[in-house]
Amino acid sequence: MPVIIGMDPHKRSATIEVINELGNMITAGEFGTDQIGYAEMLATGRRFSERVWAVEGCNGVGRHIAYRLIHDGEAVLDVPAKLSAQVRVFGTGNGRKTDPVDAHSVALVALRTPNLVRLQADPELVVMGMLVDRRDELGRARTQTATHTGPRSCFQRNLLREANRFLSHQL
Repeated sequence: MPVIIGMDPHKRSATIEVINELGNMITAGEFGTDQIGYAEMLATGRRFSERVWAVEGCNGVGRHIAYRLIHDGEAVLDVPAKLSAQVRVFGTGNGRKTDPVDAHSVALVALRTPNLVRLQADPELVVMGMLVDRRDELGRARTQTATHTGPRSCFQRNLLREANRFLSHQL
Protein backbone atom coordinates (compact mmCIF):
# COMPACT_ATOMS: atom_id res chain seq x y z
CA MET A 1 0.00 0.00 0.00
CA PRO A 2 1.42 3.40 -0.91
CA VAL A 3 2.18 6.05 1.64
CA ILE A 4 0.66 9.51 1.35
CA ILE A 5 2.94 12.50 1.67
CA GLY A 6 0.84 15.47 2.72
CA MET A 7 2.35 18.87 2.03
CA ASP A 8 1.60 22.36 3.28
CA PRO A 9 3.51 24.54 0.80
CA HIS A 10 4.68 28.13 1.23
CA LYS A 11 6.88 30.36 -0.91
CA ARG A 12 10.08 29.58 0.95
CA SER A 13 9.28 26.35 2.77
CA ALA A 14 7.18 23.21 2.63
CA THR A 15 6.11 21.06 5.55
CA ILE A 16 5.43 17.41 4.84
CA GLU A 17 4.02 14.50 6.76
CA VAL A 18 4.16 10.91 5.57
CA ILE A 19 1.28 8.66 6.66
CA ASN A 20 0.44 5.01 6.06
CA GLU A 21 -2.91 3.54 4.95
CA LEU A 22 -4.19 3.70 8.55
CA GLY A 23 -3.45 7.41 8.84
CA ASN A 24 -0.54 6.91 11.23
CA MET A 25 2.39 9.29 10.86
CA ILE A 26 5.61 7.68 9.68
CA THR A 27 7.79 10.77 9.42
CA ALA A 28 7.54 14.53 9.01
CA GLY A 29 9.75 17.47 8.23
CA GLU A 30 10.07 21.05 7.08
CA PHE A 31 12.16 21.83 4.02
CA GLY A 32 13.17 24.88 2.05
CA THR A 33 11.92 25.28 -1.50
CA ASP A 34 15.37 26.13 -2.80
CA GLN A 35 17.36 23.46 -4.67
CA ILE A 36 18.94 21.97 -1.55
CA GLY A 37 15.74 21.89 0.49
CA TYR A 38 13.74 20.49 -2.41
CA ALA A 39 16.34 17.76 -3.00
CA GLU A 40 16.24 16.82 0.71
CA MET A 41 12.43 16.71 0.67
CA LEU A 42 12.40 14.58 -2.49
CA ALA A 43 14.95 12.20 -0.95
CA THR A 44 12.77 11.89 2.16
CA GLY A 45 9.77 10.99 0.01
CA ARG A 46 11.71 8.59 -2.16
CA ARG A 47 12.63 6.47 0.84
CA PHE A 48 9.20 4.92 0.23
CA SER A 49 8.86 2.92 -2.97
CA GLU A 50 5.10 3.43 -3.31
CA ARG A 51 4.16 7.03 -2.63
CA VAL A 52 1.70 9.71 -3.61
CA TRP A 53 2.28 13.39 -2.90
CA ALA A 54 -0.77 15.36 -1.77
CA VAL A 55 -0.18 19.09 -2.19
CA GLU A 56 -2.55 21.71 -0.83
CA GLY A 57 -3.53 24.41 -3.31
CA CYS A 58 -1.94 23.28 -6.57
CA ASN A 59 -3.61 26.22 -8.31
CA GLY A 60 -2.16 28.67 -5.81
CA VAL A 61 0.97 28.76 -3.71
CA GLY A 62 1.51 25.00 -4.15
CA ARG A 63 1.66 25.18 -7.95
CA HIS A 64 5.40 25.68 -8.28
CA ILE A 65 6.42 22.80 -6.04
CA ALA A 66 3.71 20.50 -7.45
CA TYR A 67 5.03 20.97 -10.97
CA ARG A 68 8.59 20.38 -9.81
CA LEU A 69 7.43 17.05 -8.36
CA ILE A 70 5.63 16.14 -11.59
CA HIS A 71 8.72 17.06 -13.60
CA ASP A 72 10.68 14.64 -11.39
CA GLY A 73 8.24 11.81 -12.14
CA GLU A 74 6.24 11.88 -8.90
CA ALA A 75 2.50 11.24 -8.56
CA VAL A 76 0.78 14.39 -7.24
CA LEU A 77 -2.77 14.94 -6.00
CA ASP A 78 -4.33 18.39 -5.67
CA VAL A 79 -5.97 18.84 -2.25
CA PRO A 80 -8.31 21.85 -2.10
CA ALA A 81 -7.61 24.13 0.86
CA LYS A 82 -11.27 24.04 1.91
CA LEU A 83 -11.17 20.27 2.41
CA SER A 84 -8.01 20.33 4.46
CA ALA A 85 -9.40 23.20 6.55
CA GLN A 86 -12.50 21.14 7.36
CA VAL A 87 -10.38 18.17 8.40
CA ARG A 88 -8.18 20.43 10.52
CA VAL A 89 -11.18 21.95 12.36
CA PHE A 90 -12.91 18.62 12.96
CA GLY A 91 -9.69 16.77 13.77
CA THR A 92 -8.24 19.24 16.27
CA GLY A 93 -11.45 20.70 17.67
CA ASN A 94 -10.31 24.20 16.79
CA GLY A 95 -9.22 26.10 13.72
CA ARG A 96 -5.64 26.73 14.82
CA LYS A 97 -3.27 26.62 11.90
CA THR A 98 0.26 25.33 12.18
CA ASP A 99 2.29 23.92 9.33
CA PRO A 100 2.56 20.37 10.78
CA VAL A 101 -1.19 20.27 11.49
CA ASP A 102 -1.90 21.49 7.95
CA ALA A 103 0.38 18.86 6.41
CA HIS A 104 -1.35 16.17 8.46
CA SER A 105 -4.78 17.44 7.37
CA VAL A 106 -3.72 17.41 3.71
CA ALA A 107 -2.47 13.83 4.01
CA LEU A 108 -5.70 12.70 5.69
CA VAL A 109 -7.83 14.32 2.98
CA ALA A 110 -5.81 12.47 0.33
CA LEU A 111 -6.20 9.21 2.22
CA ARG A 112 -9.97 9.51 2.68
CA THR A 113 -11.09 11.30 -0.52
CA PRO A 114 -11.22 9.03 -3.58
CA ASN A 115 -11.73 11.53 -6.42
CA LEU A 116 -9.01 14.11 -5.94
CA VAL A 117 -7.50 15.55 -9.11
CA ARG A 118 -4.25 13.87 -10.08
CA LEU A 119 -1.97 16.39 -11.78
CA GLN A 120 -0.53 15.55 -15.16
CA ALA A 121 2.43 17.02 -16.94
CA ASP A 122 1.30 19.51 -19.57
CA PRO A 123 3.06 18.60 -22.84
CA GLU A 124 3.77 22.27 -23.56
CA LEU A 125 5.40 22.67 -20.14
CA VAL A 126 7.51 19.57 -20.77
CA VAL A 127 8.78 21.10 -24.02
CA MET A 128 9.46 24.41 -22.27
CA GLY A 129 11.36 22.54 -19.55
CA MET A 130 13.46 20.80 -22.18
CA LEU A 131 14.24 24.14 -23.83
CA VAL A 132 15.23 25.68 -20.51
CA ASP A 133 17.46 22.71 -19.71
CA ARG A 134 19.09 22.95 -23.15
CA ARG A 135 19.56 26.70 -22.77
CA ASP A 136 21.25 26.16 -19.39
CA GLU A 137 23.47 23.48 -20.89
CA LEU A 138 24.49 25.72 -23.79
CA GLY A 139 25.10 28.63 -21.43
CA ARG A 140 27.46 26.52 -19.33
CA ALA A 141 29.23 25.22 -22.44
CA ARG A 142 29.58 28.77 -23.77
CA THR A 143 31.06 29.97 -20.49
CA GLN A 144 33.50 27.05 -20.37
CA THR A 145 34.53 27.58 -23.98
CA ALA A 146 34.81 31.37 -23.69
CA THR A 147 36.99 31.16 -20.59
CA HIS A 148 39.19 28.41 -22.01
CA THR A 149 42.67 29.69 -22.82
CA GLY A 150 44.64 28.33 -25.72
CA PRO A 151 43.61 27.13 -29.17
CA ARG A 152 40.03 26.02 -29.61
CA SER A 153 39.08 22.89 -31.45
CA CYS A 154 36.62 22.92 -34.34
CA PHE A 155 34.06 21.27 -32.05
CA GLN A 156 34.46 24.01 -29.45
CA ARG A 157 34.07 26.77 -32.05
CA ASN A 158 30.91 25.13 -33.45
CA LEU A 159 29.49 24.64 -29.96
CA LEU A 160 30.22 28.28 -29.12
CA ARG A 161 28.49 29.43 -32.34
CA GLU A 162 25.45 27.26 -31.57
CA ALA A 163 25.29 28.55 -28.00
CA ASN A 164 25.53 32.18 -29.14
CA ARG A 165 22.85 31.64 -31.78
CA PHE A 166 20.51 29.87 -29.34
CA LEU A 167 21.03 32.32 -26.47
CA SER A 168 20.53 35.38 -28.68
CA HIS A 169 17.38 34.01 -30.33
CA GLN A 170 14.15 35.39 -28.85
CA LEU A 171 11.41 32.77 -28.28
